[in-house]
Amino acid sequence: MIVRPVRITDLPAVMTLVRHATKGLSQLPTNEERLAHRIRWAQRTFAQQVDRADADYLFVLEDDDQRVVGVSALTGGIGLREPWYTYRVGVTVNASPDLGIQRQLPTLFLSNEMTGQSQIRSLYLPPDERRGCNARLLSLGRFLFVAEFAHLFGEKLIAELRGSADERGCSPFWDSVGRHFFKMDFSHAEQLSELGNKSFIAELMPRQPLYTCLLTEQAQAVIGKAHATNEATLKVLSAEGFTHKGYIDIFDAGPVIEAPVSNIRTVRDSQTLRLDIGIPDEQAPPWLIHNRRLENCRITSAQARLAGGNLIVDRLTAKRLQLQPGDSVRAVQQLKPQRRAVAA
Repeated sequence: MIVRPVRITDLPAVMTLVRHATKGLSQLPTNEERLAHRIRWAQRTFAQQVDRADADYLFVLEDDDQRVVGVSALTGGIGLREPWYTYRVGVTVNASPDLGIQRQLPTLFLSNEMTGQSQIRSLYLPPDERRGCNARLLSLGRFLFVAEFAHLFGEKLIAELRGSADERGCSPFWDSVGRHFFKMDFSHAEQLSELGNKSFIAELMPRQPLYTCLLTEQAQAVIGKAHATNEATLKVLSAEGFTHKGYIDIFDAGPVIEAPVSNIRTVRDSQTLRLDIGIPDEQAPPWLIHNRRLENCRITSAQARLAGGNLIVDRLTAKRLQLQPGDSVRAVQQLKPQRRAVAA
C-alpha cells in the first residue's frame, strides 16, 4: 500500500468511497461535480499553485494493483479567508457577597482562536480495508508529510472529531443550540459547512457567552464527547500528542483536539535517512517511510532495519516509493497499532 496525492483519474473510485461512507465520516462532497473540483484543487495545491489559506492536500491510499481504497486530507491554514469558529468551554463566576452565594457556571464562548492553524480531515477507510497497518498509514502518513514540509503548515495541527448523534443523525447539542438560530436541521447545516459555506455562522450565531445550564440535559451531556466511531481514532491521536483543551465544534459539540506540530510523535521522532535495499530480518519493526517529494509524494509502511544512517528495505518497498538505493527518505518507526483507527 502507498499514500499518494489524489489525481482527477481517481474521481470514480473516490466517489464510490464517499457514497459508501457512514454519514458524517468522510467530510467529502457527495456531489460528483463538487468532488471533481476538490480533486483538481488538491492537484493545484500539491503543485504549489495556491496560497496556504486555500491549500487542500487530499491523499488516497492505493494498493499494488493501483486500486484506490481510502482517502485522507490536510488543510493548510483554517480561518484565513473567513472566520473559523469553535466554542471554548470555560467558566463564568457570579457572586453575591451580601447573600454569601457564589456560582461557577460552565459557559460556551464563541472563538476563532484556531485561525491560521492546519487541520487533518476527510479520512475514510472502508471496514474491509482496515487490516494490518492500512489505517495508520492513511492517517499518520500525513504527519510525515507535515514533518517534511513544515513551512506549508501552521504551528499546530487540529482535528475536529464527530460529536454525539443518534441513529437518525440528529444531534442533541444542535437541537438545543443551533436550531434556534439557523432554522435548519443538523444534516443541512453540516452539509453547508462541509462545502465551505461557513459565512452564515458569523452572520447568525450570537456573540454572547452561552451558559450550558440553559441547554437540555441531553445537550449538556454530549459537550466535548466524541462519537463512538471516533473512539479508536482519539486513542491513536492522543498517543501522537493530541489533547483536548476545551474547544468544541459549534454544530455537534464534538471535541476539537490539537497538538503543536513539533510535539507530534511521528513528526518529532522522524529521521532523514539514506535508503538501501536488502533483506530486513523477520523481527524488523514496521516503519512509515516518505520519499521526501511534494507533488510526487509517496508514503508507505514496511518492515525495515536501521543500520547507521541507512534504512534497509526490500526491493518492493523501494519500488513503491519510486526510489533507488542512496536516495533520501524521511522515516519513523511505528508504534503498536491501535484497533480500528478510521476517522479524522
